[in-house]
Amino acid sequence: MRYALGVEYDGSEYHGWQRLTAHDATPDVTASAPVTLQATLEAALSKVAAHPVATICAGRTDAGVHAECQVVHFDSEAPRTT
Repeated sequence: MRYALGVEYDGSEYHGWQRLTAHDATPDVTASAPVTLQATLEAALSKVAAHPVATICAGRTDAGVHAECQVVHFDSEAPRTT
């Protein structure tokens, strides 16, 4: 199933939106690589879904930039109850 999110954030402490480790869809955000919003969101979604989750974003921001209602989607077959 595909899910869409509208996210908003204060990007002051992040190195922009885009994940910086192309080889890994859900990098360890505690690693030495700069922390990005995409990597942080993917780590949280992966924890909730109990499987790796990769996001697709309608745009991206640079380091220190904030956003309102940035659209992101991801696919997951994690079982959900209503």
